[in-house]
Amino acid sequence: MRVAYLVNRYPAVSHSFIRREIAGVEAAGVEVLRFSIRPPDASLPDAADRAELPRTIVILAQSKAALLAAALVTALARPGRFLGAMAAAIGMAQGRPKIALRHIIYLVEACWLARRLDGVTRLHAHFGTNPAAVARLVYLLSGIPYSFTVHGPEEFDAPGAIDLPAKIGDAAQVMAISDFGRSQLMRWTKPDQWEKLKVVRCGIDEAFSSLTPAPPVSAAELCCIARLSGQKGLPLLIEAAAKLRARDIPFHLTLVGDGEMRAEIEAAIVARGLADAVTITGYLDAAGVRQRLLAARAMVLPSFAEGLPVVIMEALALRVPVVTTAIAGIPELVDAACGWVVPAGSVEALVEAMAAALAADPAQLRDMGEVGRGRVLARHDARANGAAMAALFRA
Repeated sequence: MRVAYLVNRYPAVSHSFIRREIAGVEAAGVEVLRFSIRPPDASLPDAADRAELPRTIVILAQSKAALLAAALVTALARPGRFLGAMAAAIGMAQGRPKIALRHIIYLVEACWLARRLDGVTRLHAHFGTNPAAVARLVYLLSGIPYSFTVHGPEEFDAPGAIDLPAKIGDAAQVMAISDFGRSQLMRWTKPDQWEKLKVVRCGIDEAFSSLTPAPPVSAAELCCIARLSGQKGLPLLIEAAAKLRARDIPFHLTLVGDGEMRAEIEAAIVARGLADAVTITGYLDAAGVRQRLLAARAMVLPSFAEGLPVVIMEALALRVPVVTTAIAGIPELVDAACGWVVPAGSVEALVEAMAAALAADPAQLRDMGEVGRGRVLARHDARANGAAMAALFRA
């Protein structure tokens, strides 16, 4: 079987779970072509991500002439399909002229991509936003069945605006990464379509699951692995750190990641007098992330909106308990047996949970870590989940 994967940007620092899924699908005997709409991240700290560069074809790296020529040839060769796809592209814009223009560009991309899928029996997109739109248009142009994986929270913030029901309606299958995610898809489909909604969970890198157990950390060290963006709740984390300092609770917090809020977060750290207690490392490769997690007694992620963060799986696989929020798919993996789950947006609850993590004795941390690791190994094995995805493609 030959399958094509389509992602908005691939490879990317935050999309390593897609790389692992592709590897699992290939291990199950499926040939996978890789397509990225936009050029990959300029900086890829992980060697495994860099290895994907020569295997990936970037649509917008093609010349404008090549893209427009593909659209013209498609329109002349298959006028009926082209007009149908054009109507669908405009329909997905939901009556918004600027968005309609963007979807016409998606149609041009789809015309080019459809001509590169010889022998492909399934096109699979990650994310229900523009990759799913392009995949749907490829299907309308060529008849090649498509599926897509919905992660959240973007798709759930405005499902009507991205015409999620239409994308689901034409898809052969739609995958969610959690039961919560599937329930949100059920909201936007009729019960007779629920059978096509599947759960395929993200998987962790084998380097996280195969490490020899390490004793719990005695130092007052916490870490947060996150993109420095609004949905991760990091300003709240800095406020909580200031409250810990005010209570004379010793700690050090390391933020691993980068993003559009870095300058704002750095300013908050300085303004609250936390320069000696909070460190930002920027992006690290997988080995660097493992090192930071293993140096911490708990990983903290106070997100406001999520799907189900892979970094929580990685921390638990390393037997590191987590402090996180009761949102989206997180409670399917984390509860009091392996972490501290707090209401999103509550700085008071976050402070108490962080204080409890800092006060926990080694035996408690060890027991929590073992529970978390067991759950991750049972549910988030990348190879097993890739094989499950391959079976769905074959079905």
